[in-house]
Amino acid sequence: MKQIIQNYKTGKLSVEDVPQPIVRSDGVLVKNAFSLISTGTERANIELARKSLFGKTRSRPQDVQKVLQLAKKQGFLSAYKTAMTRLEQPMSLGYSSSGIIIEVGKGVSGFKIGDRVACAGAGYASHAEVIFVPKNLCAVIPHHVPFDWAAFTTLGAIAMQGIRQADVKVGENVAVIGLGLLGQLTVQILRASGCRVIAIDLDPLKVKLAKKCGADVSIVRKQNVKEIIYKFTDGYGVDAVIITAATSSNDPFLLAPEIARDRSKIVLVGVAKLDFPRELYYRKELSIILSRSYGPGRYDTRYEEEGLDYPVGYVRWTEKRNMQAILNLMAEKKLNIEPLISHRFTIEGAQRAYDLILGRKKENFLGVLFEYDTRKKHTTKISITEEKTVISHPSSVINIGFIGVGNFAQHYLLPNIKKAKVHAVGVADVNGAHAKIVAKKYGFKYCTSDYRELLKDKNINTIFIATRHNLHAQLIIESLNAGKHVYCEKPLCLNEKELKQIIKVYNTLSTKRHTPLFMIGFNRRFAPLTVQAKQFMGNKIGPYLVHYRINAGVLPVDHWLLDLKQGGGRVVGEVCHFIDFIRYFAQAQLISIYAECLVGNSDSIIVTLKYGDGSVGSLSYFSTGDKDFEKERIEIFGDEKVCIINDFKEILLSSGGRQIRKRIGQDKGYKIEINAFFSAIKNDSTPVIPFSTIVETTRATFAINESLKKRDIVRILKSSIGRNV
Repeated sequence: MKQIIQNYKTGKLSVEDVPQPIVRSDGVLVKNAFSLISTGTERANIELARKSLFGKTRSRPQDVQKVLQLAKKQGFLSAYKTAMTRLEQPMSLGYSSSGIIIEVGKGVSGFKIGDRVACAGAGYASHAEVIFVPKNLCAVIPHHVPFDWAAFTTLGAIAMQGIRQADVKVGENVAVIGLGLLGQLTVQILRASGCRVIAIDLDPLKVKLAKKCGADVSIVRKQNVKEIIYKFTDGYGVDAVIITAATSSNDPFLLAPEIARDRSKIVLVGVAKLDFPRELYYRKELSIILSRSYGPGRYDTRYEEEGLDYPVGYVRWTEKRNMQAILNLMAEKKLNIEPLISHRFTIEGAQRAYDLILGRKKENFLGVLFEYDTRKKHTTKISITEEKTVISHPSSVINIGFIGVGNFAQHYLLPNIKKAKVHAVGVADVNGAHAKIVAKKYGFKYCTSDYRELLKDKNINTIFIATRHNLHAQLIIESLNAGKHVYCEKPLCLNEKELKQIIKVYNTLSTKRHTPLFMIGFNRRFAPLTVQAKQFMGNKIGPYLVHYRINAGVLPVDHWLLDLKQGGGRVVGEVCHFIDFIRYFAQAQLISIYAECLVGNSDSIIVTLKYGDGSVGSLSYFSTGDKDFEKERIEIFGDEKVCIINDFKEILLSSGGRQIRKRIGQDKGYKIEINAFFSAIKNDSTPVIPFSTIVETTRATFAINESLKKRDIVRILKSSIGRNV
């Protein structure tokens, strides 16, 4: 299918052939009929992307600080590569469209195939022939509303939310500053709500259009705005000012107090410089209110992505209900979209459309639509290079299928795979544009939005999984059952039920002649300094005392890792790394765990692990420390020796009164780990990390959470570990 993509690094706009998305839970698959260019938002995004690297840093200083913090921890080169990888990510444009549902996902009610819907959301309602949209970001189009009108629904909801924030009543006087699309829609909605509307803009043509669309008074900015408004409002001033302009100046905030009555409201819906004269606002006791997009639910992943609705008795007007209200106004002919449509383009004419909104063509415009052919059929798989059969016997030939191409995969996994002597065959990601960029960059033969294409591809014998944690178990099981070798990023799974399913599948396959190799990305045991520490401590079997301290830092409360359904929490999702490291030195089965946490903070814990050889591990994981301080420090004691590793950049070895200190660039073992996995496949050798150890580490994370709840020691029974295969 075709989609409009912008390269954020170069600013280049292009219409790309990308895989059609697949339907997912809590959402629907939609063939777009129309999508609307949000001229203000999209113009700003395009202009930012086309700035030089220096220009981008000046515009986004907060991002520069993140890179500098990363450079302190990982070194400048690593931070630079991470930043460049992020800049190379394709940016989809558009967030307001209309179309026909062609598939309905699990957990969705109220929609069926063939329904006409209005769609919303950046990254969802994009300028593309087919889109996936969560159920709370789409609304059914009433019978008499045409598709082109319905494509304005999202912008209408933004205007509606601004009016709700102003809390205006029937008969009140409201000024609208800025008469672009948002302003014109605001004028019409206010008029339909029984308000008296004053429309203000710099452009006489837009002022004239607002008058045609129902404004009681239309004023060009250069006129004596204050005098006209006070005359219209019997000397009181307006009850509310809604700013829908898109400007870098503060002129709207200078004008607003001049025309507002005492104790009025100033609502910012558009973009303007928040610089205002305190004295004027103070004397009238004016309230400044910012309106957030298209209503309650915006930026709440539980609402937008997981489909959790808010009870109507507590939140009357959510995003979706605002969208439906706009569609109802259209159906009742109280909202007339036709005068707002100035241009229509096919998606192939995208460059001409953006030349228009960027001012390269001297032509007036307002509502600019892309129109799509809903009769076309599309595929979930796109070839990048001519596909040839790459697999052949012997089985030592490694042919990669890669699932999930987020930032971690692109920074740590894919570059190391590219350096190895393996064949990159197919890459899958729910975002087809991302999959295509990665396929081109790392030499894959094709890209797809459907991971099942990789599993059924006989040319692929090895699967890498780098998705979010909740998908790991399902993908591991399906990949193993498809006869593929599997490398999966940590964690193995999120709960005991999933773990038992994986054990059952693996143990069944282990009885066959050719058992697929399986590995979890516990990379720290492969780090150069870990290997050196192991050699220094010798092959003596315990007891060791290993103290591992992790200054993990705080995460935002809405971070996906903290969502137990998606990320599993920090213990399951992250602490498994450090348990595996301790296990690497203990060389004996874990027998008990005891964990304590700070009161009210289960992300800051101290864990004691006891092993069958007498070794003891002490794991301190904190989210309350200084984020600029080193993240990881490991101290290993045993056999009258001491080894200290600082952030995998420095090692101190002490024995017999002598000390050796060594510093290297930070290396957490990703490259060595991946090469070890490939070597095991080529040599048909045993798993790099025993399956029983992976199971033990996973169960240890479950035991930590259990210990925190019970405030007691949790014993690990030998029978619970699983077969040692």
